[in-house]
Amino acid sequence: MGKKIATVLTNMFEDVEYTDPAKAFKDAGHEVVTIEKEKGAKVTGKNNEETVTVDYGIDDVNPSDFDALFIPGGFSPDQLRADDRFVKFAKHFMDEKKPVFAICHGPQLLITAKTLEGRKATGFKSIQVDMEYAGATVVDEEVAVCQNQLVTSRQPDDIPAFNRESLNLLK
Repeated sequence: MGKKIATVLTNMFEDVEYTDPAKAFKDAGHEVVTIEKEKGAKVTGKNNEETVTVDYGIDDVNPSDFDALFIPGGFSPDQLRADDRFVKFAKHFMDEKKPVFAICHGPQLLITAKTLEGRKATGFKSIQVDMEYAGATVVDEEVAVCQNQLVTSRQPDDIPAFNRESLNLLK
């Protein structure tokens, strides 16, 4: 049975880091739900390749209604982590040991949620030291899987491995 995946994103997300995993999740029979500040908002990727119409506003959703969390990279996670509602939303998934998929700058939201301590993870090179300060054991690998829950990757080149391991956790 397909899982319901909450996807948090706003303007300046890394286009391919949203589109490729979202397509892989949908092709495997999962439902991908987009969440931003406002339902119906149109958010555009930083390369202007993709515009996404948001399914739900953050105030209209309950994290308990989702099986997994997906955080695409780009500048989107840095913007989202300034909003306590998104931080609390992400923290729920980590605290409840639900699958979390964060690529590139995606772990920035998890840093602010203070949920990386003691976790093996990776992220874009420029945030790896921030991840270390947050208590993560940072690896420079295409994909890191921690405690059969958290999947992280560094950059768009890592998407095939990111998709593979994320889909494995959804089985």
